[in-house]
Amino acid sequence: MKKELTPREIVAELDKYIIGQDEAKRTVAIALRNRWRRRNAPEEMRDEIMPSNIIMIGPTGVGKTEIARRLARLADAPFIKVEATKFTEVGYVGRDVDSMIRDLTDIAINMVREEHQERVQGPARQHAEERILDILLPESRPKPSEQQKQLVSGPGFVMTPQDDDSEDEAREREAERASRTREKFRDMLRRGDLDDREVEVEVMADQTPMLQVFGPMGLEEMGMNLQDLFGNMGGGKRSKKRRVKIDEALDLLTKEEAQKLIDMDKVTQEALERVQQSGIVFIDEIDKVAGGSMRSGSGGGGPDVSREGVQRDLLPIVEGSNVTTKYGMVKTDHILFVASGAFHVSKPSDLIPEMQGRFPIRVELKSLTEEDFFNILTQPKNALLKQYQALLASEEVKITFTEDAVREIARTAAQVNSEVENIGARRLHTILTTLLEDILFEVPDRIEESRLEITADRVRDKLDAIVENRDLSQYIL
Repeated sequence: MKKELTPREIVAELDKYIIGQDEAKRTVAIALRNRWRRRNAPEEMRDEIMPSNIIMIGPTGVGKTEIARRLARLADAPFIKVEATKFTEVGYVGRDVDSMIRDLTDIAINMVREEHQERVQGPARQHAEERILDILLPESRPKPSEQQKQLVSGPGFVMTPQDDDSEDEAREREAERASRTREKFRDMLRRGDLDDREVEVEVMADQTPMLQVFGPMGLEEMGMNLQDLFGNMGGGKRSKKRRVKIDEALDLLTKEEAQKLIDMDKVTQEALERVQQSGIVFIDEIDKVAGGSMRSGSGGGGPDVSREGVQRDLLPIVEGSNVTTKYGMVKTDHILFVASGAFHVSKPSDLIPEMQGRFPIRVELKSLTEEDFFNILTQPKNALLKQYQALLASEEVKITFTEDAVREIARTAAQVNSEVENIGARRLHTILTTLLEDILFEVPDRIEESRLEITADRVRDKLDAIVENRDLSQYIL
């Protein structure tokens, strides 16, 4: 957790990737900072301070998911995105709501395990080097004690002190020579001189069968226990031999040695603590389980699946309850829940009152304008134009976009969104894919052309006919 980040600094970090939506950024920044404040509050008050869950309302493609994902990265917190439509009421076939907490715990375990493995990379690398050197320089000579036994095994033979001294000196010389050879090979190994040589290594292979059960409440837990049972019956992990190049062998053995050096009990304890204190669950499409969408007859589903039932199953998780996982019990009282939905058909008031009360902070995200599209294309660290430039750079082709071309792309995206279907910033993906389709196809065969410039005229020539003809709209959808 980056404790030093103030709400203003959190917003500044989000600004690097997300254009606009200032109100939403301020809200999530305060929520994130409040988590740090709670952990530093007087101990007797910590459990009394509940997280301020957030519901974000806005059309698709305006940045709801991206805000939550970037927030989790800033907090270095376990994060999971789930879709409310994937869950069903207890008693129906489908995923039960507890599974989101189990999945979040798995994510936290992997996150903490990787952190612990990173800390022991140095010792793990040294152990891996020793194992490689043992393979390259196997000890084929008998041990000194065995040599002595052979010398004194004859009848009537007695070893004199001089013989003993000479034998000790020989062993020392041999050990010194072996040590010099080993250090020479170690230097070659670290320089990469041996990377292309193949060796046969013995690594651990996970023999546990994969088993997952989906169904009413309790069956997923049963599937989890069955997997543990079959894993134990199969003996868990077994070793297998692989013939690989030395550089790959070093990586394999380093990972294996790092796994041996970490304490999984500590990893589990820290991961459970991180889930309970800083976990973030992003529940998307919560409007699809609101009553309004069902009453209007849209949104899919049927009479056998109660959307209100899904809400009632979600309620205890959001309110705070205990969820059983294979790593132990997880309390959800202080997990931050962020819900989102377009609410085109239904509205937030269609959620059951208890669910509305558990999301006290509501933020409305605005639709994106033409100017927003221009900024999205140019400003973020991971801007789409930068992504395409990086893709073509791998073919040694430098592509540039004039400012007029970028504004024309933004104008086209805004126009199509207004006339066909508003899918927000996702429209830019489809527009750019259509615009650059011929270039991406032909570039590998046009080696002589290493610089390309996209102008506004080129954008209009490629896109105007498609935009004007509604029958051709599938080409950009």
